[in-house]
Amino acid sequence: MTATMTDMPENTPESTATAPDTAQAAPPAPAKKKERKEDSFPVFVIKLVLIVAFFRSFVFSPFNIPSESMLPRLENGDYLLAAKWPFGYSSYSLPFSLPLLPKRILAGQPARGDVVIFKAPPGNDVDYIKRVIGLPGDTVQMIGGQLHLNGVAVPKAKVPDFVIPVSANTSCIAPEFEAVEKDGSPSCHYPQFRETLPEGKQYNVLDLGYRPQDDTPPVVVPAGHVFLMGDNRDNSMDSRFPAVEGGGIGLVPQDNLVGRATIVMWSTDGSANWFLPWTWFTALRADRIGGTF
Repeated sequence: MTATMTDMPENTPESTATAPDTAQAAPPAPAKKKERKEDSFPVFVIKLVLIVAFFRSFVFSPFNIPSESMLPRLENGDYLLAAKWPFGYSSYSLPFSLPLLPKRILAGQPARGDVVIFKAPPGNDVDYIKRVIGLPGDTVQMIGGQLHLNGVAVPKAKVPDFVIPVSANTSCIAPEFEAVEKDGSPSCHYPQFRETLPEGKQYNVLDLGYRPQDDTPPVVVPAGHVFLMGDNRDNSMDSRFPAVEGGGIGLVPQDNLVGRATIVMWSTDGSANWFLPWTWFTALRADRIGGTF
């Protein structure tokens, strides 16, 4: 017996199917986008600290005023920003005065009348603020309470008294300056004068009457130093006094300059209580914010 095979019908679907066109193949799937790994919290904190340290070291740094040696321009409780770049950078520009810079770099000369923040010798660990009066080569002298530069009296004109309210930050230096305002609030009235430096820079100073520091010998400012004074002339331990830790500052090396005062960003009369939030606003001296130098 012979087996017979059944014939496959022609043109069946299997026989007519065509192979797919390789020229029109589907495009490749796009590469998977690499997911960004978020920083951990400790890494974020480290980055934030580095950014703040850079900003404080090389751009602006905040300072608060703890005394009345710069009345009438600055009051106890003012907070200001100091520009760090005008005088260059030294170790004193860095946080905690880290000794990373062997000498001042990008050094700039201050101008007479600049209000500067500096580290006072001999301790060099406390921030002070005073006004630049004498530059290298200048002869500075006080005669009868009037400033003399290079043998010439600096013009000093009487202006209305400086009035400051009595507050947690402020009390009158002597009873003779005590007063009561129309609303019954206590205040201090201090004699005020306007000085004009040779370059035309004007600012107000207080003169409370004769004091020993109103008459000083002539002092020639040596190279690389500045002669600094407080605007509250009778309540400021400045370059008229020898450099003693906790006392006078003497002639200040320019390497000790930290920055130049630029703007008052906050001011409080000292009556705020952290546990009484509404006092944060009642203590605010808003009229002082934004004052420039």
